[in-house]
Amino acid sequence: MKLLKIVLLFLLFYMPVSAQVTGTITDITGEPVVGANVFWLGTTQGTTSDAEGTFSIQKPTSHHQLVITFIGFETDTVSVSGADAVLDIVLKEEVELSEVSVVTRKLGTLKLRNSVMNEDMITYAELCRAACCNLGESFVTNPSVDVSYSDAATGAKQIRLLGLSGTYVQMLTENIPNFRGAAAPYGLGYVPGPWMQSIQVSKGTSSVKNGYEALTGQINVEFKKPQTADIVSANLFAATSQRYEANADVSVRLNDQWSTMILAHYENETKAHDSNDDGFADVPTVEQYHLQNRWAYFGDRYVFQAGIKALQEDRKSGQITHGAHTANLHDPYTVGIRTDRYEAFMKNAFIFDKEKNTNLALILSGSLHNQDSHFGRKLYDVDQKNFYSSLMFETEFNPAHSLSTGLSFNYDGFDQRYRLTNDESAPRISQFEKEAVSGAYAQYTYNLQDKLIVMGGLRGDYSSEYGFFVTPRAHIKYNPNELVNFRVSAGKGYRMNHVLAENNYLMASGRKIVIDANLDQEEAWNFGGGIASYIPLFGKILNLNAEYYYTNFLKQVVVDMDTHPHEVRFTNLDGHSYSQSFQVEASYPFFDGFTFTAAYRRTDAKTNYNGVLLEKPLTGKSKGLLTASYQTPLGLWQFDATLQLNGGGRMPTPYTLTGGEFSWKERYKGFEQLSAQVTRYFRWGSVYIGGENLTNFTQKNPIINASDPWSDGFDSTMIWGPVHGAKGYIGIRFNLARD
Repeated sequence: MKLLKIVLLFLLFYMPVSAQVTGTITDITGEPVVGANVFWLGTTQGTTSDAEGTFSIQKPTSHHQLVITFIGFETDTVSVSGADAVLDIVLKEEVELSEVSVVTRKLGTLKLRNSVMNEDMITYAELCRAACCNLGESFVTNPSVDVSYSDAATGAKQIRLLGLSGTYVQMLTENIPNFRGAAAPYGLGYVPGPWMQSIQVSKGTSSVKNGYEALTGQINVEFKKPQTADIVSANLFAATSQRYEANADVSVRLNDQWSTMILAHYENETKAHDSNDDGFADVPTVEQYHLQNRWAYFGDRYVFQAGIKALQEDRKSGQITHGAHTANLHDPYTVGIRTDRYEAFMKNAFIFDKEKNTNLALILSGSLHNQDSHFGRKLYDVDQKNFYSSLMFETEFNPAHSLSTGLSFNYDGFDQRYRLTNDESAPRISQFEKEAVSGAYAQYTYNLQDKLIVMGGLRGDYSSEYGFFVTPRAHIKYNPNELVNFRVSAGKGYRMNHVLAENNYLMASGRKIVIDANLDQEEAWNFGGGIASYIPLFGKILNLNAEYYYTNFLKQVVVDMDTHPHEVRFTNLDGHSYSQSFQVEASYPFFDGFTFTAAYRRTDAKTNYNGVLLEKPLTGKSKGLLTASYQTPLGLWQFDATLQLNGGGRMPTPYTLTGGEFSWKERYKGFEQLSAQVTRYFRWGSVYIGGENLTNFTQKNPIINASDPWSDGFDSTMIWGPVHGAKGYIGIRFNLARD
């Protein structure tokens, strides 16, 4: 049997493969063209360019004309005679008008057809369809990712993916793990929208390259690059809530290899509103300054990128003098969070063989996160230090076999000082948490003529807190033809829970915080699969997608708000905990310039709370999404609208008041939200005007017992819907493009 396995592996490795043509597609500015169609003339064999503008396609023996098409660009045909050719293709725009220089309708959310993983890419064009002021507001038109407030006092937001909160989603910036620990509750506001080039959302278990986390998926943010960005761009924004923002970036190409860029951001939510008249601000006032400097060097055999970022943010909320609450606020309940955050990163890539993509990369990054905060009289101050390094080697033995291996190290240190009670006489507690994790991985990919792709990865890590653990992950993609593909995945994920750092917003409540001793390292399996189809219909392509994912926890730190109505307890899982998510999605361009997407998702997430298996509280059971976009033929106007249909869910277990009624309802009902935007394009940029939550739906009484915030019955964490009503905004974008 062992001899047979060796023979089979030998045959698999050295089996003959067809000629493979690879290449990169860019526009005349050097910007990657994403989603371009690539096919052999006279055949149905084709592919599309990925997020970097690259493609790979098998070459038939009897066809030599490769056609490249993309909406708004001239079709290009390239003659390919040799085997295993590498192409650099530059597409030219079809027309150029005196008022509008670019009439290209760039695609929004793309399903990355060439990826073995289930990945969506949200392009810059998609981000411009709504008031994308920061990362937390970038998923309005996305059916897979939900973003909601964690509480009504601090304005903390969290992502939900596959029915689970954002702590189970690995956050990356340019494929570097980021926004860990204390940055997690507010990190979605640390990425300005105008800074982003694209967002990649990977659902289910992911690659082992970036670590052992990502229990339900990864979200990776790509910033603008100095070598491809406009010379100057700016974005000014104002909302009826008296929120103002200003963004600007400048890039300089010093020579053919070196380029640099400076990005600046300022925002100010200037006024605390109390539209429901409960005496508390609906959303906090936030003032933020943010700067980033990036450098890039692209040589023939060496690539270097580096950057530094600095952020300062003041976040204030709580009781305000408003209407009937103006008088006698002698001891108001206030919330204040001051954050200073500094980041730096460096990437080095040494290219040994371009044709076989053989390279060695070294990534280094670090961050300092200082947060001083008070929630009433409760206090939480933290100084968090993070250092991350990764050494990666990749090569392609031939078009069918590739290998990636690497080493990594991650360190997190939390110097914490806190008081978990409103009793000012209670002493502060000082606590230092740290974890150092070193690891190694290997990932092998087998590609059978782009019909069958199998990727398997295995990594082993040693934690200073939990010892050695192993993370296996596998992905399979099968394309029986050009009209449909199938994906399946399975893998494990782990994460360490830094309870107070990641959940400090829960201190904005009268609940007593109880943290059990010896909390486990979280551990879960994720299984999933999907079908993506591309059906020719009336001369256009109908995209249909269906997917299912199941996450099963072996160990979990449970946030228990059910066992005791005036406590939030962090405890180890005792029993079962799982989440399953089913989603269908359809997209079709009914006529030129118009795109329409409809999606529906059903979620079943349950956890054992004190011996009882219950639905996860404040988690919607379903979501529907309808989104439409139309751009006029000359590209002067664009109209966008999105309708979200949010399903209801379970509230944490209520308690009985003295009058016999419940403290709150056991369940909440579904609700709708509508957003719309109109954009007018000019040669120099664009002007946009729009509105959010135009249905004007708000959650009634989002704060429990708001009239007595110093009692144990006060709770601002029961958030399941929007806390502010309809809001309008206007903005202007300016850009000076490169020649």
